[in-house]
Amino acid sequence: MAHSPDSPPEIVKAADARADTSTLAQMAPPVETLRPPRLSPLNQRRWQNFKAHRRGWWSLWIFLVLFVVTLGAEFVANDRPILISYKGEYYAPIFKDYPEEVFGGFLPVTNYRDPFIQEEVAANGWMVWPPIRYSYASVNNEIPVPAPAPPSWTFSKEERCARYPLGVNDPNCTIGNWNWLGTDDQARDVLARLIYGFRVSVLFGLILTAASAVIGVFAGAVQGYFGGWVDLIFQRFIEIWSSIPVLYLLLIVAAILPPGFWILLGIMLLFSWVSFVGVVRAEFLRARNFEYVNAARALGVGDWTIMGRHLLPNAMVATLTFLPFILNGSITTLTSLDFLGFGLPPGSPSLGELLAQGRNNLQAPWLGISGFVVLSLMLSLLVFIGEAVRDAFDPRKSFR
Repeated sequence: MAHSPDSPPEIVKAADARADTSTLAQMAPPVETLRPPRLSPLNQRRWQNFKAHRRGWWSLWIFLVLFVVTLGAEFVANDRPILISYKGEYYAPIFKDYPEEVFGGFLPVTNYRDPFIQEEVAANGWMVWPPIRYSYASVNNEIPVPAPAPPSWTFSKEERCARYPLGVNDPNCTIGNWNWLGTDDQARDVLARLIYGFRVSVLFGLILTAASAVIGVFAGAVQGYFGGWVDLIFQRFIEIWSSIPVLYLLLIVAAILPPGFWILLGIMLLFSWVSFVGVVRAEFLRARNFEYVNAARALGVGDWTIMGRHLLPNAMVATLTFLPFILNGSITTLTSLDFLGFGLPPGSPSLGELLAQGRNNLQAPWLGISGFVVLSLMLSLLVFIGEAVRDAFDPRKSFR
């Protein structure tokens, strides 16, 4: 740095020190490059391969958006307001049951669709309703034709409001009370049942797939790593267990036990874990005699440590590519049982039950078409995601 000949020595030294500091700051690498990568180079390539699969990438985002929306189904389709302001107090009926005496009535549970309750709240406050003012079990008593009723947008305004007390001037004859996809044979809103049914199907499939993966991976790891008599005995047991006709057993048990989400999940879990055993067993059989495994044994590393730390990550590659298709099969099985009447309890939101109604009410095509479109969309998205995961973990693309 150049200085004036008349500059005092102290100023010259301070200026040189600042110049040295700025030069070091410029030479230092950016802070971001010093951070360790969150993913290993191999997993980074896999992630890039997954994103390069455009159909699978967009299917993942569409599926996540639909799943997140249905997780909050109570905020989208409900026969209760989200929030009520009444006489200076705030209430959240979506989370808690309030007695009707809070709003000037006398019943133990408030019916917020009651005109008296709505007028009382409107005179002393306000209500915030969900976009769809029906839950999956809500019955619309104001449909203009006998159930199953066509979508509301197929009627004129006078026809839609004919059953309301004040006709077209009734405050409840609003777009929030429309049945966008019509009603089923019990006058329940089809769109609300589709939203709740989508959530039930995906949650059922996710829980069943996760639990099956844990059991199947553990069983396959034990078989493949120890081999010998352990593998032989396990294989004979799996062959016998797999030869049991699962569908007939499901029908028998479902007919004996009271239907329920967790009972059905437990019955299906008894057989679904077998699908993972073969894949994991093959990976452990292949890798148990690799040099790094023998080196770990020579150093005194325990069997369970070798299995969990060294062999399991390699085996999970094949398992992860298998998961979306197992999830697909779980959802299909639940839908099939509901269609046959051996699935979830009567009245539960179910895609299979809606398809069964479409079969029984051919004069109401919106029932079968709605259930078919939602089910087809869900399964197609999962298949596309599975294809992208399979390509992402393809060794020919991951190790380039």
